[in-house]
Amino acid sequence: MSTFGLIEYKDASPAVKAVYDDIMATRKTDYINNFWKAIAHDPALLKRTWEDLKALMGPGALDPLTKELLYIAVSVTNNCHYCIASHTASAFAKGMTPEMFKELQAVIGMANETNKLVTGYQVAVDARFQPPLEINKK
Repeated sequence: MSTFGLIEYKDASPAVKAVYDDIMATRKTDYINNFWKAIAHDPALLKRTWEDLKALMGPGALDPLTKELLYIAVSVTNNCHYCIASHTASAFAKGMTPEMFKELQAVIGMANETNKLVTGYQVAVDARFQPPLEINKK
């Protein structure tokens, strides 16, 4: 149970209904996730979070599946069970295969392991990895 409960569409204020309507239209669904229903107690937070998420997860330099994979990786590292579940479902809907999921988990595990080793050993960053970096321009 969320801290303040969930705000269902039928019980929502006009401001919250407007965000819910945009979520459903953008996602082409009639379903509002519990995350949105939980934060709807603060309509300004709901609107700002939805607008930011919609912009970031929309068209850009990264393809939609890559964005979902990144979201899963950060969610695993932050131990957010809700986000792991919702973004894993979204990634499968966008073409992730079971093999990709398994490999992603292995990469997440390795990155976390080596990050902790670097931290524990207090490894200095190599000069060649410091800015400014040479970027291949095509």
